[in-house]
Amino acid sequence: MSTRHLSRTVVMQTLFQWDFLNQQGDLWELSAINLGELAPGLVDDGFAKRLAEGLQKHHVEIDQIIKRLAPEWPLDQITGIDRNILRLGVYELKFGKEIPPKVAINESIELAKTFGSDTSGKFINGVLGSLYKEMETAGEVPIEDFKQVFAETTEKDDNSV
Repeated sequence: MSTRHLSRTVVMQTLFQWDFLNQQGDLWELSAINLGELAPGLVDDGFAKRLAEGLQKHHVEIDQIIKRLAPEWPLDQITGIDRNILRLGVYELKFGKEIPPKVAINESIELAKTFGSDTSGKFINGVLGSLYKEMETAGEVPIEDFKQVFAETTEKDDNSV
């Protein structure tokens, strides 16, 4: 298991705990405790902290996005695991910007397969896929396009000399 996948897994489990506690307390403090217990010695360059702090900072916006993209499923009727995997996926896709969007979607699907029900992966994929399409339509440039844009810019600069 990669370091980031393990960090993401522990933060998702902590997010579930935080959600169960009616979002009381600091998500990063809870995550730090859980990382110490579930992944002692993990060195992730602050990735888990950035996830936890970003999730707490943007949780209202994230929930609004989920409500809009899954209108047939009121947020409180989505299973706790699926709801919190979606929150993590929406955060990474829309706000985190540390990994390519398709990787964010795939990581969320993997978490759903591990922790959710038989249908969780499809549900997560559907909601996050809709968000990805919205982002493309809105002209938000996914990370994988950054390399292409950079390469094209570099080629133009090289050719203009």
